[in-house]
Amino acid sequence: VYEQNVEMPDKNWTVDNAPVFEFAIEDTTKRYNVYFNVRYSLAYDYYNLYLQHRLTAPDSSQVSSSLHELHLMDAKTGKPEGKGSSDIYDMQSLVLEGVAFPQVGTYRLQLTQYMRRDPLPNILAVGVRVEEIAN
Repeated sequence: VYEQNVEMPDKNWTVDNAPVFEFAIEDTTKRYNVYFNVRYSLAYDYYNLYLQHRLTAPDSSQVSSSLHELHLMDAKTGKPEGKGSSDIYDMQSLVLEGVAFPQVGTYRLQLTQYMRRDPLPNILAVGVRVEEIAN
């Protein structure tokens, strides 16, 4: 249904850079899975990434808001998660499963990084994928 990624300027994700992804929902009877995409460098200092999402409906009401912990690398071995080559990896993580969107129209999903470091280096891009669940 939708997939969009946003590059981070200078490979740093600042707290005040909270990308907004807008996607249209036309069928309120279907359910959807929402994934977060992260492109990162192996020079990233942590094994995880905390981020918050805020999802708003076409009428500007809040549908959901939550803090997520994504594991970019195995905490014990440091092995990178996702697919990549050299020192750049792409990870896609299912964060909202079986979502029903109650209204037809354009939804807005905002992502904010929630790490203790600002700017957060070596996060190259973040994105959102919304896919319809097959019956």
